[in-house]
Amino acid sequence: MIGLSHFLVLAAILFAISVAGIFINRKNLIVLLMCIELMLLAVNFNFVALSRYLGNIDGQVFVFFILTVAAAEAAIGLAILVVLFRSRRTIDVDKLDTMKG
Repeated sequence: MIGLSHFLVLAAILFAISVAGIFINRKNLIVLLMCIELMLLAVNFNFVALSRYLGNIDGQVFVFFILTVAAAEAAIGLAILVVLFRSRRTIDVDKLDTMKG
């Protein structure tokens, strides 16, 4: 039988992997965006698991709002990434620290 603790441990592992990905990889902007999305996925996983455990639908409704914000964040982030790549020919985070017009 799979219980609530199994889901919470899995979400904690996903969250830890995403935090490790952010701290280990400080070069590639695409990987950083993917790690942020993985963090949001882990939080959503917790919301759905606890909502199911408590028999309340509020957590599942809140997940839809988070997914909407995550989709907007991904679209805007990738658009900014494309503009930066076109202007500077790199997505290296270390080389994107100067704000030149």
